[in-house]
Amino acid sequence: MDLNEKAVLITGTKRIGSSVAAELARRGAHISLSYNNSAEEAERAGELVREAGRSVVMTRADLTSAADCRRLVDRTVSNLDRLDILINMASAYVFKPFNELSEADWDHALAVDLKSAYLCTLAAVPHMRAAGGGRIINFSDWVACSGRPRYRGLVPYYVAKSGIIGLTEVLALELADDGILVNAIAPGPIRPPEDMTAEEIREVKEVTPLGVWGGDQEIVKGIITLIESDFITGETIRVDGGRHLK
Repeated sequence: MDLNEKAVLITGTKRIGSSVAAELARRGAHISLSYNNSAEEAERAGELVREAGRSVVMTRADLTSAADCRRLVDRTVSNLDRLDILINMASAYVFKPFNELSEADWDHALAVDLKSAYLCTLAAVPHMRAAGGGRIINFSDWVACSGRPRYRGLVPYYVAKSGIIGLTEVLALELADDGILVNAIAPGPIRPPEDMTAEEIREVKEVTPLGVWGGDQEIVKGIITLIESDFITGETIRVDGGRHLK
């Protein structure tokens, strides 16, 4: 798929989402951005899209709500006239020991990290069918893609990101006849969290075979590959510098 004049909806504009929006705009796409509590980050991402000379739509939405997901998609189409690509990047990363988890913790993690991708897809598919096809790219995690947990304290997160892989596979089958390709990216050490110490950053490098943090552009490259391909569907691609090998 050629990105020029296509309409892309990206959920989650914090951190890497901003870099994705900017590069897709530079390649000719018009961008719709959703945010919940990150208005400043969304505005910065929107400005990057405008600098590239593309249209941008920004919508505050609770992606755990079916009504909000439908409103988000409808607003995208009403402003950009179409919807070709959905990138489900929204995620909640909460560390909490198993014996401290509440039902609310579980429900929130599953809703943000898994249910939201389903709800946005459900709302987006009719418009992609109208456009003659499309691309859906979900976000999992390198740990879930490795098929076994490695860290304690991430029970609902791991379950949700494993669910994303299953959702990606089954949607790829369900939507193949519509020309809608569905894939997922499973990031590894891409960008250090803001609260990570210098020592922790160094330790991650040491256990990553390529010896570096990937940087936002490695995710951007993965997304562009999946958008441009007309024959990859149902795949979850690790972008982790070989981290899963150790």
